[in-house]
Amino acid sequence: MNFTQFPITLTLIAVNVIFSLIGFNNPGFVDKTIMWPYRVLRERQYFRFITSGFLHADLMHLFFNMFTLYFFGRAIEIYFTGYGLGGNISYLLLYFLALIISDIPTYIKYRNDYHYRSLGASGAVSAIVFAAIVFNPWSPIYLYGAIRISAAVYAVLYIVYCIYMGKRGADNINNDAHLWGALFGIAFTIALIWAMQPQLFDAIIEDLKNPSLLGRSS
Repeated sequence: MNFTQFPITLTLIAVNVIFSLIGFNNPGFVDKTIMWPYRVLRERQYFRFITSGFLHADLMHLFFNMFTLYFFGRAIEIYFTGYGLGGNISYLLLYFLALIISDIPTYIKYRNDYHYRSLGASGAVSAIVFAAIVFNPWSPIYLYGAIRISAAVYAVLYIVYCIYMGKRGADNINNDAHLWGALFGIAFTIALIWAMQPQLFDAIIEDLKNPSLLGRSS
């Protein structure tokens, strides 16, 4: 794929992969960059809101997030640019604000727990997924190249999968960030449309009236 077509998505994926691969073999690096509410509060290490979002627990966690970001991130680059919604600047704002905002509930909840730590891009990826779905919820996706479902169904499955994986054990994956990222993605996109291109709401509402669980070709 030509890098110039989707520069933001491909760059974000590359940074996530590099950062995560370093972390897989360097516990000290993870210790310095993981979300650690206790230390954020006491040592003002606010950078952890960002750096922890580029770490992943294992290859499966990394692959699933990057596969999802690849599919929906490209759509966001198209929508935000094609619909006059601020293009890549808005995309980057959405991604990095989602990293921060999706971690705030976790920070508040665990700021006095020395042992709690979390990582993962899922808050930001959830925001990208649900932002894209605002524009085209019934677009088709082929799981494993064969199982066709709509983007909206995939989004629900994505959240369920992430929450399930987060509850499996002590893997440091931030369970709460998935939900808050998704909600922020929807809110950010609706606010962006309202501020810049409110006429788009007519087409969005009309599309929502005709659901398709298996996806509808444009």
